[in-house]
Amino acid sequence: MYKLDNLRKSIRKGLVYRREDLAKSSKSIDRDLANLVREGSLKKIAQGLYYAPKKTAFGDSAPEEKDVIKKYLKGDDFLITSPNYYNSLGLGTTQLYNSKKVYNHKKHEDVKLGNKVYQFRRKSKFPKQLSSEYLVIDLLNNIKSLEEDEQTLVDNLKSKVPHFNKELLKKNADKYGSIKAKKIINKLE
Repeated sequence: MYKLDNLRKSIRKGLVYRREDLAKSSKSIDRDLANLVREGSLKKIAQGLYYAPKKTAFGDSAPEEKDVIKKYLKGDDFLITSPNYYNSLGLGTTQLYNSKKVYNHKKHEDVKLGNKVYQFRRKSKFPKQLSSEYLVIDLLNNIKSLEEDEQTLVDNLKSKVPHFNKELLKKNADKYGSIKAKKIINKLE
C-alpha cells in the first residue's frame, strides 16, 4: 500500500490525468489505477484517461469538459461547438441535438469520454473562440445535416443580418466557410 500512497499523493482533486502522467509515480500503474478507481479516488473517463473527483455537497463533481478534451488531444488547439448553439442566433432553429463537435487538427472520430460522445472533426482552420458570426458560418457549413428547413434558415438570416457584424460575417465566411456558405454571405450584402 505504500506504493499506492505515492501515487495517491501525486493526484490533485479536480484534475484530469492520462495514464502516462501517473505512471512515473508507480511501478505497477495498471494495478494501482484499478485500485484507485475501485476506492473512488479516480474515475475512469476513457481508456487511459482518469479524473480525480472533488467531493461536493451533491456528490462527486464532474470534470470540466475543456480539461477532458485537452488531455485527450494532448493540447489546447481545439474548438467545441454544437448544433444546439445555433438556437441562440435567432434564426429559427429550435431542435435539440445530443452531440458536440470538437474541431481540431489531430483526430477525426467519434469518441465517448465519460458519459458523452464527442464528434472530433479534423479541420485545417477554426477560430480560438466562438462568436455569433462564426456560428452563422458553422450553421451554413452544416446546414444539410440539420433537422430544419434550409431555405427558411437562409431567409431568416437575410432578415437578421443587421443583428450581426457584417464585416465579421464576411471575414468568417472567407476564412472558415464552405463554398456554399461564402455564396450565401456574399448575397446578403
